[in-house]
Amino acid sequence: MSQQPGRRPSKPYRRPQKDPVRILAFEALRAVDERDAYANLVLPPLLRKAREGGDFDARDAALATELVYGSLRWQGTYDAIIAQCVDRPLREVDPPVLDVLTLGAHQLLGTRIPSHAAVSASVELARVVLGDGRAKFVNAVLRKVAAHDLDGWLERVAPEYDKDPEDHLGLVHAHPRWIVSALWDALGGGRAGIEDLLEADNERPEVTLVARPGRSTAEELLTVAGEESALPGRWSPYAVRLAEGGEPGALDPVREGRAGVQDEGSQLVALALANAPVEGPDRAWLDGCAGPGGKAALLAALAAERGAALLASEKQPHRARLVARALEGNPGPYAVIAADGTRPAWRPGAFDRVLVDVPCTGLGALRRRPEARWRRRPEDLDGFAPLQRELLRQALAAVRIGGVVGYATCSPHPAETRAVVDDVLKGRGGEPFETEWIDARPLMPGVPALGDGPDVQLWPHLHGTDAMYLALLRRVA
Repeated sequence: MSQQPGRRPSKPYRRPQKDPVRILAFEALRAVDERDAYANLVLPPLLRKAREGGDFDARDAALATELVYGSLRWQGTYDAIIAQCVDRPLREVDPPVLDVLTLGAHQLLGTRIPSHAAVSASVELARVVLGDGRAKFVNAVLRKVAAHDLDGWLERVAPEYDKDPEDHLGLVHAHPRWIVSALWDALGGGRAGIEDLLEADNERPEVTLVARPGRSTAEELLTVAGEESALPGRWSPYAVRLAEGGEPGALDPVREGRAGVQDEGSQLVALALANAPVEGPDRAWLDGCAGPGGKAALLAALAAERGAALLASEKQPHRARLVARALEGNPGPYAVIAADGTRPAWRPGAFDRVLVDVPCTGLGALRRRPEARWRRRPEDLDGFAPLQRELLRQALAAVRIGGVVGYATCSPHPAETRAVVDDVLKGRGGEPFETEWIDARPLMPGVPALGDGPDVQLWPHLHGTDAMYLALLRRVA
């Protein structure tokens, strides 16, 4: 049959090219969106399965990790940019399409991938996971995104600092406005401090190991990991920092449970509680919110060296099992129970040292869980408040006169830190306790910029740790 005049010959259909790296990144984003999963829990098994299938090498895994974490970290900023490039409200764009667009935006604006390659790879991904029709939409939107670099887009979507500093910083540094405001209040400083903190929140944290006393040492971890792959911790004598790409699970001490993965801030909190002076005996310790077990494992090892015993209590049975796994092989006496710290399974005054690392918004660990910043809401603070106060009350009831309580939380928000302690000590909502503050600063020797005391706030930009808070209190007659 002859070709009709004026019509181009149609191109033969080309099957989309499957890119395992970007398909895996898309699957991770869908899990985070659909199941409220956390990327740091979803991504490792996906990477492990890909490696076992022979599809991935180390460079593929590194790119997939960057695409997932970068897309989640900058989600709010990319949403504002993508919104300028579509002809409908962003809420009307199907979530899977938006995930592909976000992955594409991060490649264009947050990596060194050339623009044409970023658009082409994203369109191919869209053809595989969305179909040819929606791939055309992805192509059109990403070509508009590619018209400017990140700085150029921020000039267009972020208000001037002088007109709205919180909104400006939120878009420039990819944090919700309310979190910018809360962190700024907690810092109590000028613009340099808040920008340094927001920038630190957007850096991938180092993998830090803890050598469990009596079972391993920092020197052993450094030797096993190798000088080129590890550095000593900054502050904790048990800490070792792995170089980027280091695989902690490949190290014998970690695989055998003699060492673990633990942020140095968490180590400092456990060490400060363990070294706080108590009056009288020092035989019984309690970790009242022990899951998933990092602090409990360090405390149990320290207690064993002194002939003391640790009781690790965790409300959720599945998390209590994680605690038991972390403590397995500890040389000293310990026990793990699944119990609610607000309805204690122990008699009052039974312990010499008590730690409660209470549930919180997690604003101090945004480096590790980048999606949490977009998932949390200001009203979450009100949801945690009664629980935090009751856990501290029960911790103070559990310690004997002369014993010490550590109140810790991975949040710098004033509503979750000093305000909780002040309310409990003043008897707001319950009976007041006779206590005295212990200055926590000398119990973190060598650590600078710990503030005016007696409580301590650690910061990512100042200490290289999660933003852990610690208050130490002694019961007095």
